Amino acid sequence: MRPIRQSKKLQGVRYDVRGPILVEAQRLEAEGHRILKLNIGNTAPFGFEAPEQILADMMHHLPQSQGYADSQGIWSARTAVMHYYQSHGLRDVGVEDIYIGNGVSELISMVLQAFVDDGNEILVPAPDYPLWTGAVTLAGGIPVHYRCDEDDDWNPDLADIESKITENTHALVIINPNNPTGAVYSEETVKGLVDIARRHQLVVMADEIYEKILFEDAQHHHAATYGGNDVLTLTFSGLSKAYRVCGYRAGWVMISGPKELATDFLEGLTLIANMRMCANVPAQHAIQTALGGYQSIEELIGPGGRFYEQSMLAHRLLNEIPGVSNVKPRGALYCFPRLDPAVYPIEDDQDFVIELLRAKKILVTHGTGFNWPTPDHFRLVTLPEASVLEEAIGRIADFLATRR
Repeated sequence: MRPIRQSKKLQGVRYDVRGPILVEAQRLEAEGHRILKLNIGNTAPFGFEAPEQILADMMHHLPQSQGYADSQGIWSARTAVMHYYQSHGLRDVGVEDIYIGNGVSELISMVLQAFVDDGNEILVPAPDYPLWTGAVTLAGGIPVHYRCDEDDDWNPDLADIESKITENTHALVIINPNNPTGAVYSEETVKGLVDIARRHQLVVMADEIYEKILFEDAQHHHAATYGGNDVLTLTFSGLSKAYRVCGYRAGWVMISGPKELATDFLEGLTLIANMRMCANVPAQHAIQTALGGYQSIEELIGPGGRFYEQSMLAHRLLNEIPGVSNVKPRGALYCFPRLDPAVYPIEDDQDFVIELLRAKKILVTHGTGFNWPTPDHFRLVTLPEASVLEEAIGRIADFLATRR
């Protein structure tokens, strides 16, 4: 019998957040080792629970959630999302402009399948959330990575973006607040990004899933606010992070701008939405409850709140390690520290994090897994309680001491 092989469409597709390092972690767990997993922003294992009202409303609606829903989402969820963006100044958003999905991840893949033709170039930040690069590749496109500048608080290098635009460039991806760096872009930067899209007739794809997780004086600016009537903007967000319901898989994409020019594309997106029938219905009932009323995230992101205190603690402890520097995160749930190549001459950062895993039972993700071009960074999730973070970063420091 001939070998059964994976599709050629998967050539070049990677998702290292759950790649070989996780396989090795699972092997170690099978041997009886306890692994502290700081590789993925999964809130529940670290004691973060959903607001009780969300659970109550989901359970209340379970009897009415047994059948398929509209492929774009239930009316109450889409209306709640519409009102949310209208309250942020985007008054032309309608219910028909909202698609509900099984998390932002599903919607990214759906949108790119509907949008990308073979060989189309899509501008993606480096570092990026690697699903963007993988999904562009799987759709037949070419991800072209633009530089985010570590020396400028990880802000996008607008000149670098301009230099990489060709006649085959079709869209600009913006991840703000940024995963993995924790950067939150200024109004000037967001306007600059959208202006590039305007001048080069690009679609903006704005991944804003961390928009509510902001520290100190950071302010989030929706890219769609500056898109106006001449930049088609797709805004992705959802409940996973701000409402601590990663497993519910409740996200949305909102379309704004010159929708009359995108009728054909939107027909394609609706076709793909129809093909998967609908997003999971019980979680859709959580959206209206989550977006209305008191926002419990506020307790976590200010001084004394766990998201804030743990992010600042991790930032401080990482910078205390010789040869390690970390830009202060202004949002999201991660640190993306740099290992000085003069102190730590790492040739393969995936091998490096696997060695760290075996030696110290700490699971992090290597920087090249986020399409950063050089093997001198890693991403650390800041979700564990302070005492656990101190222990984890202490183990990392001990390991690095053996590599200096």
